[in-house]
Amino acid sequence: MMEGRHTVPHVLLVEDSESDAELTRLGFERAPMEVTLDRARDGEEGIAFLRKEGPYASAPTPDLVLLDLNMPRMNGREVLAEIAKDERLRHLPVVVLTTSSADREVLNMYQLRCSSYVVKPLSFEEFAQAMASIAEYWFKTVTLPTARPA
Repeated sequence: MMEGRHTVPHVLLVEDSESDAELTRLGFERAPMEVTLDRARDGEEGIAFLRKEGPYASAPTPDLVLLDLNMPRMNGREVLAEIAKDERLRHLPVVVLTTSSADREVLNMYQLRCSSYVVKPLSFEEFAQAMASIAEYWFKTVTLPTARPA
């Protein structure tokens, strides 16, 4: 449990790939702590979830966003840019979780203020370990804000 919080940490996964979403879910299940995982299937759905629009009016505000870059309708770059310019969302830590390790891509995502950049591991064991490491770091090591912007 996170210091100063009495609930299970909440993660929003913005990911169009069914197999990567399942790997993420299984990885968090194997993490040494409980995490609630919601999923948006593309960038537009992710932004609607974060802004509590339409069917997401009662959606919880996540403690962490895991963001894929290559998605239909609105890609991860566009999502990150929207989060960065929205006063109500820019406090959220965003971990880019993608297949690209290109130096230019990594630089661009940090310029858009991502909190960290993780290249998706290829094996299930490495993927599960990456999810456990993300949970450990963001919900046990790091202090996240408990107050939310109005």
